[in-house]
Amino acid sequence: MSDIHNHVRFYRFISGVLHTQKGDPLCGNCRAFANTVLRMKEGIALLKAERAHELSELTEPFRILLDEAHHIIAALDIPLDAPGQKKAGNCRMPEGACFVKSSKKLLDSID
Repeated sequence: MSDIHNHVRFYRFISGVLHTQKGDPLCGNCRAFANTVLRMKEGIALLKAERAHELSELTEPFRILLDEAHHIIAALDIPLDAPGQKKAGNCRMPEGACFVKSSKKLLDSID
């Protein structure tokens, strides 16, 4: 499976994480969440622009996955002036652990 398929699969995965965590009282109002949503909106737009030829050759199931991911990510509202929940003392996840940022790190391993 080529890396374009993995990118499509990643954006579908992260769209689910972000959609779910938006409803979390801490994650949905955290600077890390806001920054990740912004980066994913930019990333999916860049993928579509820079790799349009590869995307046009995807099978329909992968095109559907990408379209679904794009719609989910595009619809996410970004909290304005959100605090870092760990720095504010609200998030009690262990040091270095974050549902949103840990999920985003997957993209680094497929780039």
